[in-house]
Amino acid sequence: MKKIFLMGRSEAGKTSLTQALKGEELHYIKTQYTNTQDDMIDSPGEYAESKRFSVGLACFSFEADVVAIVQAADEPFNLFGDSSRAFIQRPLIGIITKIDSPYANIPMVRQWMLNAGCERIFQVDNVTREGIDELLDYLRDDLPHLTMEQAMFKQSLGLNEWDPLPEGVEYPEEPSGVPV
Repeated sequence: MKKIFLMGRSEAGKTSLTQALKGEELHYIKTQYTNTQDDMIDSPGEYAESKRFSVGLACFSFEADVVAIVQAADEPFNLFGDSSRAFIQRPLIGIITKIDSPYANIPMVRQWMLNAGCERIFQVDNVTREGIDELLDYLRDDLPHLTMEQAMFKQSLGLNEWDPLPEGVEYPEEPSGVPV
């Protein structure tokens, strides 16, 4: 299972999401510090809300297999700008929580996530668990394991390690005739 790093504003639903993903009963807990559980890293919202602490987001992103921007569907503003993708060297996904809110504006939050560079966006409701199974399926689908040579080859093409090779492109063979 991929290790996921959750970042977002206070009260976006990050901690509730971790409880829903583990099948636990939801109960409010204020995240006071970064929790690095088995397959999840849950950060305090203040890290995303303060320039002073935001460097912590970059640091923790290196400990994860996938980074998730978590935003509630009724968010009044966006914390993640168009260049958010620049500091993250992992797959970046978006998770929209509180999709049942009467003030939800899912198209707007979805657009914010697309602008930030999210490769895939999930819509979840932590209370009813709507969308949780789809997110779990994504997390259970492990990333491909590459050799150093394969990773360097992808990098030479301007690809990330998780990006598929373009159609018709294959890994070069070593002199021994074995693909790298």
